[in-house]
Amino acid sequence: MSNPARFMQLSIAAAIATIALKMLAWWITGSVGLLSDAMESFVNLAGATFALWMVSVARMPADRNHPFGHGKAEYFSSGFEGLLILGAAGAIIFTAIDRLLNPRPLEALDIGLGFSLVSTLINFGVARTLKRAAVQHRSIALEADARHLMTDVWTSVGVVLGLVAVAMTGWLWLDPLIAIGVGLNILREALHLVRGAADGLMDRAIPADEERTIREVLDGFAGDQVAHVELRTRLAGHQRFAAVTLRVPDEWSVRRAHDIADRIEAAVGARVHGIELVTHIEPASSGLSKPPAA
Repeated sequence: MSNPARFMQLSIAAAIATIALKMLAWWITGSVGLLSDAMESFVNLAGATFALWMVSVARMPADRNHPFGHGKAEYFSSGFEGLLILGAAGAIIFTAIDRLLNPRPLEALDIGLGFSLVSTLINFGVARTLKRAAVQHRSIALEADARHLMTDVWTSVGVVLGLVAVAMTGWLWLDPLIAIGVGLNILREALHLVRGAADGLMDRAIPADEERTIREVLDGFAGDQVAHVELRTRLAGHQRFAAVTLRVPDEWSVRRAHDIADRIEAAVGARVHGIELVTHIEPASSGLSKPPAA
């Protein structure tokens, strides 16, 4: 499954399956905790569907209107999913408060919890798969969906443990209290996703280890009388961009300076996969430089 879009299709299929299982669990038991868990799965479905679209857009080649590609589309997916979760958290907490004020008896907890556990196992397996794919494809959309699904897993575990406690103690108020806890937990995750999306849209630098690698490569050309200054980097979803000023001896020809710049760009590309490096040449005697746009 090499195409990131295929992983989002897997997430959509998992969301549909877990919605059916969790809604059945809620219908059987009447538990507002299980209802809150089911509502989050609807958010999973909406988020995964939007992410599938954005992942497809992000992989489109650069064009006249988007010369640097479409990589930032993935940040819209992460932000959209975060906003959806915010809405779900509000609905869950509102429903739980009403049930806390007006408790109702629960029924057939053993059957309902069985359906919930099956859906939890599905989400856990898909979340692990998406997490590995996010690292492989350097996809913020896949990472966001993986994090959301893992939040759903822990939510479901908490709901199940809480309902077991309800069955053992008979304390009906535990059910809506658990739902409120679920709402607060996914609220925290929503804020993380929205903050990450906003950070990405503001041209965040590439990871520190990748920037160190670029500097190591640049330092390796010191023996060729080339110095580097003003390295700048930025992320655009799965894409990486960098710009650097190279200072070369005054007496070098344009051809020689161009050749060394080509060698540096090739060496950086070999060490940092998928990065697009732009170099700007300055004479060594110049104290001024105008860094290129990354």
